[in-house]
Amino acid sequence: MSSRADDLKRSLIHNWGEAALERQQRDPLYDTRCARLSSGTAATRLGAGVDIVAPGKRSCPYHYHLAQEELFVVLEGQGHLRVAGEMLPVAAGDLIFIPPGPDYPHQLVNTSQAPLKYLSISTQESPEICVYPDSGKTGAFAPGHRLLQRPETNLDYWDGEP
Repeated sequence: MSSRADDLKRSLIHNWGEAALERQQRDPLYDTRCARLSSGTAATRLGAGVDIVAPGKRSCPYHYHLAQEELFVVLEGQGHLRVAGEMLPVAAGDLIFIPPGPDYPHQLVNTSQAPLKYLSISTQESPEICVYPDSGKTGAFAPGHRLLQRPETNLDYWDGEP
């Protein structure tokens, strides 16, 4: 391949099976190995990742986004999608579409005895606000900014202003 072709390949093609996985674990509920697949690509508004959730564990806290849409593609295994207070069974081959907003808080839970592997694809809206119903937190995320708090610690708009 030419130098240009090599550059294009690096910025446009990533193989999820070759991605270096990072373990994110918080006992007793959370244990996943994951990788951000779109990092280092030319993508500016589309994000992708791969997650492998351990048997009996969850991938991330129950949450909803105010801006981002998400798509989960179940590659292997089975479990449940916790969404809007319900538990829906999911298995390899399922596509899960999650629009933004408070009607769709969600979380993938591996309720099986084998790993649950899925791709997560999102619109990567930034800045983004996430709400975590189980813990009562709200998070604001943008490049170089990360703020998590609860409503009782919210400041008045004029706090500290001259």
